[in-house]
Amino acid sequence: MKYRRFGKTNLHLSVFSLGTMRYLAGVENVQQTLQQAIALGINHIETARGYGKSEQYLGEALAQLTVGIALGLPIPRTKLHITTKIPPTPDAETMDRYINESLERLKLDYLDCLGIHGLNTWDHLEWVKAKGGCMQAVHKAVADGRVRHVGFSTHASVEVIQAAIDTDLFEFVNLHYYYFFQRNKAAIQRAFEKDMGVFIISPADKGGRLYTPPQTLKDLCHPFSPLELNYRFLLSDSRITTLSVGPANPDELTEPLRVADRDGTLTTEEITAFERLENHQTSVLGQEKCSQCYACLPCPENIKIPEVLRLRNLALAYDMTEYGQYRYQMFENAGHWFPGMKASRCTECGDCLPRCPEKLEIPALLQDAHERLNGSEGRRLWG
Repeated sequence: MKYRRFGKTNLHLSVFSLGTMRYLAGVENVQQTLQQAIALGINHIETARGYGKSEQYLGEALAQLTVGIALGLPIPRTKLHITTKIPPTPDAETMDRYINESLERLKLDYLDCLGIHGLNTWDHLEWVKAKGGCMQAVHKAVADGRVRHVGFSTHASVEVIQAAIDTDLFEFVNLHYYYFFQRNKAAIQRAFEKDMGVFIISPADKGGRLYTPPQTLKDLCHPFSPLELNYRFLLSDSRITTLSVGPANPDELTEPLRVADRDGTLTTEEITAFERLENHQTSVLGQEKCSQCYACLPCPENIKIPEVLRLRNLALAYDMTEYGQYRYQMFENAGHWFPGMKASRCTECGDCLPRCPEKLEIPALLQDAHERLNGSEGRRLWG
C-alpha cells in the first residue's frame, strides 16, 4: 500500500480509503471488512451521517480500538484516520447537534476529518459562507478539539466546486473524477494549487460500474481490466491523494487493492490501452460524438445535455448501456445529488444548436439517448 500527503491536513493517507456506504449487513460484516482493510494497509475510513446505520456499525467496530485492539490487530486509534460527512445546514445550532450525534454514534472523542456532505448548489455554498451559518459550529468544533480537519464532498457543477475551493474554508475535497468523466479536471488543479487533499468518490461504481464491465470494454482494455486501468489513470495523477473503495464484504477488497502499490506514471502499455479506447470511441461515434465542452448549456428545459450525451457516447462506443441506464434513471429522482431533467423533456427549441462547435443534431441525439437509456426510476442507495 502506498501513502500520500492529504494536502494541508498533513495526514498521510493510504491511496485507497475504505468507504462505508454499502455497509448494510450489520456489525459483524463491518468488523470483518474493517479487519481486512487494516491488514491490507488502509488507514483511512470514511462514512457519513446519511449512510443508514453505517456510523453506528463502524462505531461499534472502532470501539475495540480504545483498548488497543483492532479486531485482533494491534493498532492504536492514532494510526487510523476517521472521516464522517454531515450535510450543510443554514444554521450553526443544527450543525453542532449533528457533529455531536455523529461522534456519539462513532464512539469517538474527535474526528480526524469532517466533510460538509453534498455541497452541491449555490444555495449550499451561501450557507457555508454565511455569518452564523453551519461553519460557525464547525469552527467551534475545531477549536474545542472535536474535529481536526474540515473539507467538503460534492456532486456539483465544476463552477460551484471551484467557488467552494476558493472560499479557503476547506482543507480537502471529495469529488467525482474518472477516466470516463474528466469534467472536474479544472477543480482537481484548483484544489492542488490550494494544497488541498483530493479524495475521489466511487471510481469503480460511479466511474462506470467497472466491476461488471461489458465484453467490448474488456476487450479494448486488455491486457488490463477496465477497473484496473481506471485506478491506474487516477493513481498516476500525483494531485490525487486517495480513492474510495466501498466493499459490501471483505472479499470485495481483493481486486481493487491489487494496484495499491502501483502509483507511478503510466506505462507504455497502459497509454496504448487508453489510446485504443479513444480511437475506438471516435471511430464508432463519428460525427455524433459529444466532446463534453458544455457550450450547449443552459437548456431552457434544464436538461443536462452534456451528461446525457456522455452516457450515450459510452453506451454506443463501449456497450456501457447498463451503466448509462443506471445513471440516466437518476435524473428527476435524486434531487440536487443528480440534477436535471430527462432528455424526453426536449421541446426542440433549438437554443443549443448554434452553440455546439461540433454542429451536432442535439434534439435527435437526446431522443435517441432517452430511447436507449430510459427505464425504471433510479434512487440513491441511502437517499
